[in-house]
Amino acid sequence: MIKLKTITGKEFLLNCDLIYRVDTEYDTIITLIGGKTLRVRDTADEIQKKVILFKREVMNPFERKSE
Repeated sequence: MIKLKTITGKEFLLNCDLIYRVDTEYDTIITLIGGKTLRVRDTADEIQKKVILFKREVMNPFERKSE
């Protein structure tokens, strides 16, 4: 799961396996595989980096975190 912030600044955890796509218009909009959309403060690049870091941690839990 990755930690994101809503437009209002509230933090929440999202199961990144449920992400269908991420669009950037005025806000960043995450569309989930079920069709639900979420508007977040995080940029598409930040979300991508968080997903990559999470997947690396899951695939190799014994590797030391660099951040």
